[in-house]
Amino acid sequence: MTPDTAAPAAPPQLLIVEDDGAFARTLARSFERRGYTVRVANGLEELQAQLRTFAPTHAVVDLKLAGEASGLACVQALHAHDDAMLIVVLTGFASIATAVEAIKLGACHYLAKPSNTDDIEAAFGMAEGTTEVELTNRTSSIKTLEWERIHETLAETGFNISETARRLGMHRRTLARKLGKQQVK
Repeated sequence: MTPDTAAPAAPPQLLIVEDDGAFARTLARSFERRGYTVRVANGLEELQAQLRTFAPTHAVVDLKLAGEASGLACVQALHAHDDAMLIVVLTGFASIATAVEAIKLGACHYLAKPSNTDDIEAAFGMAEGTTEVELTNRTSSIKTLEWERIHETLAETGFNISETARRLGMHRRTLARKLGKQQVK
């Protein structure tokens, strides 16, 4: 190799942590078409197994995994594995509380579903943050405050519906109905 020719850059290594198999396959194919090497895990155990043989530079993590598991534990494990990894959290249960926790644990960005490959790739590029975000003077509504409190408590309990309902002083079915109404698919 001559000094004028540089070695080709290694493709970005992406780990997708998502329990919805169809969505994970679609996302994986889309990123593969963009030149990423992609692996998929459906939870924390598979993620840890993947990390033994794969060194991701990027990760996409679903916040709510099967069995009431939290993607926050996956974010924490990924960040502990490589603190330079760019991690984007996707969720259908967006809240300020979970966004703050995801960032504290090492995510570089947090996106509400539905998000596509363009959104995720743009989020990888915005890891540094910006002061250009528009600030608003709009106050939060009672519904928004309730939604934020529910999600803060959900995060505290590891997304355990029964314990969250107990802490909030409401019936479990009432909480499940509220979550069902707000869920983004």
